[in-house]
Amino acid sequence: MRQSGKAAGQPRGDDAKHAGKICPWWVAYTFDNPLRQLMHPPQKLLGPYVGEGMRVVDIGCGLGHFSLGMARMVGPGGVVYAVDVQEGALKVLRRRARRAGLMGRMIPVLCPPRVIPVQTPVDFILACNVLHELPDPRAALAQAAAILRPGGRLYIMEPLGHVGAERFEQEVTMAQEAGLILESRPKVFRERSAIVRKEETDQTA
Repeated sequence: MRQSGKAAGQPRGDDAKHAGKICPWWVAYTFDNPLRQLMHPPQKLLGPYVGEGMRVVDIGCGLGHFSLGMARMVGPGGVVYAVDVQEGALKVLRRRARRAGLMGRMIPVLCPPRVIPVQTPVDFILACNVLHELPDPRAALAQAAAILRPGGRLYIMEPLGHVGAERFEQEVTMAQEAGLILESRPKVFRERSAIVRKEETDQTA
């Protein structure tokens, strides 16, 4: 029987409407504000996974809500790669980081939509509200898996209003197909979320 519609794995309905469309950076001002500190406190959400001296990546960092929070967590010996495709967002992030005295541990990175231009191994990656905007989320997840250290984690979050349950499960499956292990599904206000982990190397082998 001939199948109609989109191929399996392709976004449909509202998911298709938002897939591959990058939100203009200035729209972040409507939600990246002091109220977000109450809804999505970086220390509470990321503190169990991010610590002193770590090298971490924030994919689609926007105006820096989580990047700044992680910069405080990693301390002066750590590094946050704040990655975004829009220079306008990074300009605001730099200003906020300088004002907070955190620029010394922050590396803003302007990137094309299909590439994560971080080559060094990292301990933690955050992909918050970004995978549904990418033209090739599968490739992005494969790149993320490649730079994670053994035992490192990738925290995926997607907004309930833009990404349906089926689409989100496809993203989790893509992460697993990239070699990552589903570890947990934290409850986050108005977000779908999952944490996947890179298997640790067996030192006894």
